[in-house]
Amino acid sequence: MEDFKENRAFVAVLIRKVLIGALTVGEAVRNFPFDTGDKSLEAAYHALVHYEADEDLRRRDLMYREEQDEYMEMIAYTLDKGDSLPDNIIRNYEKYYSESSIPHKHDRKGAIRSFLRFLNVK
Repeated sequence: MEDFKENRAFVAVLIRKVLIGALTVGEAVRNFPFDTGDKSLEAAYHALVHYEADEDLRRRDLMYREEQDEYMEMIAYTLDKGDSLPDNIIRNYEKYYSESSIPHKHDRKGAIRSFLRFLNVK
């Protein structure tokens, strides 16, 4: 559980750096902790990916941008405390992604897991 808290605090920092423009989403994603098994971090990962995917909409709609920024800050705040994200947020992402697309470790086991995910085999 201690690893979960450390990883959650680290991801909270990544999210906040994205929000202030100190990191791009791509840089944050590349620095995500590997293979944690933490559903909260998987949801945060997908929230960040969606944050970037909505960039055009964020430019056109100031209200949407503010709401999305507040949502990301709420995720960062929750993770920074070491708490799990609310179940409804986790379930919302799980219904679209059966498995996280966070990259695996760069070792033999991680390579096999990535390959199996590529083949869509569990």
